[in-house]
Amino acid sequence: MLKDAVFTMKLEADLRDAFLAEAAGEDRPASQVMRELMRGYIEQRRQTRDYDDYLRRKVEVARASMRAGRGRSNDEVEATFAARRNQAETSHR
Repeated sequence: MLKDAVFTMKLEADLRDAFLAEAAGEDRPASQVMRELMRGYIEQRRQTRDYDDYLRRKVEVARASMRAGRGRSNDEVEATFAARRNQAETSHR
C-alpha cells in the first residue's frame, strides 16, 4: 500500500516514549503499530454503526408490528412465560 500521507499529533512525552519503547521491544516500527491501531479503531466504529443500524431497523419493525395490532403487551408475554415455567417445573417433579 502506498504511504503518501503524514499524520502529526501532539501527545505527552512520556506516552510517546513508552509507545516507542514498546514498539521497539517488538522490533516493529511505531508507524506500523499506529496504522494497525487506526485500522482497528475504524473497524470497531464501523461494526458499532452497523449494529446500531441493525438495532434501529429491528426496533422499527417491532413498532410497526405493534401499530398494526400484531404485538403483545408485556403483561401477556410475562403471563405466557410464567405458565411455561410453571409447566416445566411441574413436569420435572
